[in-house]
Amino acid sequence: MSLLDLLIPAAHAQAAAGVPAQPSPWPSVIMLGAVFVLMYFMMIRPQMKRQKEHRQMVEKLAKGDEIVTSGGIAGRIDDVGESFIVVEIAEGTKVKLQKGAINAVLPKGTLKSL
Repeated sequence: MSLLDLLIPAAHAQAAAGVPAQPSPWPSVIMLGAVFVLMYFMMIRPQMKRQKEHRQMVEKLAKGDEIVTSGGIAGRIDDVGESFIVVEIAEGTKVKLQKGAINAVLPKGTLKSL
């Protein structure tokens, strides 16, 4: 076995002498399908599940709930509108936020302990 045998496989050298053989396209199609299925179960499906959980959490928001925004602001909901909420972050300080900015709902009494 020479170095040339490692660089040029014997199958390619034999095909060049006769009629060139066409490789089957099915292994490529099957591999592409397997990669798509893997991507669906590893990335797309978990993301859809997180979006659904967040949407349910936002729909259940009510006055008096203690929340944390995606910016890290903690406060108590003072008013709930269609797409905005009013959050009291300190006594007499209220901020209007989009509902999508809510990151988590805290257990009752969490803000009093802070």
